[in-house]
Amino acid sequence: MADFEFKAERRDRVGKGAARALRREARVPAVIYGDKKEPVSISIPFKETQLQIQKGGFLSHVITVDVEGEKMRVIPRDYQLNVVRDFPIHVDFLRVSRSTMITVGITVDFINDEICPGLKRGGALNIVRREVEVECPATEIPESFVVDLKDADIGDSIHVSAVTLPKGVVPTITDRDFTIATIAAPAGFNEPEEGEEGEEVEATEAE
Repeated sequence: MADFEFKAERRDRVGKGAARALRREARVPAVIYGDKKEPVSISIPFKETQLQIQKGGFLSHVITVDVEGEKMRVIPRDYQLNVVRDFPIHVDFLRVSRSTMITVGITVDFINDEICPGLKRGGALNIVRREVEVECPATEIPESFVVDLKDADIGDSIHVSAVTLPKGVVPTITDRDFTIATIAAPAGFNEPEEGEEGEEVEATEAE
């Protein structure tokens, strides 16, 4: 998701009644907190909010909120959806700065699947983690992590150590080199045992 700016309005009234009134006006109640400052209650446009959530990655991108001329850099930390109609009813934003460290899930992308030896031999990519949770500076969140499958063969496991992490970005799991994906063998697959091919050639020659 590219950098985006919400045009927000301050709201003086809070509570369920005030929130319902805002939603009737096609606005979503929200709050900005953090950075050792007082929380600010705001409302943001419903249409733009729903669109950004539907795009994906809403909780892992720093955005700008323009509160009546005062621009704040924030990251969405949570949002609530209507349980029946699945539209946004509230958003929480966290103020960020260069010193702000956050925990966020980063999507894993796989490349070169078309030339992957294991997949070409009929294997299947078994994705164990579609996201890797990391701690990083809020202003330097990676867009995604890339895993190259060009050398992966049947039976191989791809661990987090295979991912190049930017400076200052560390996995939240630090006690093991955890698995991101494996190349699973197809049903009925058996690797030829060492010497089998040679023995078959010798037998043919003997005949």
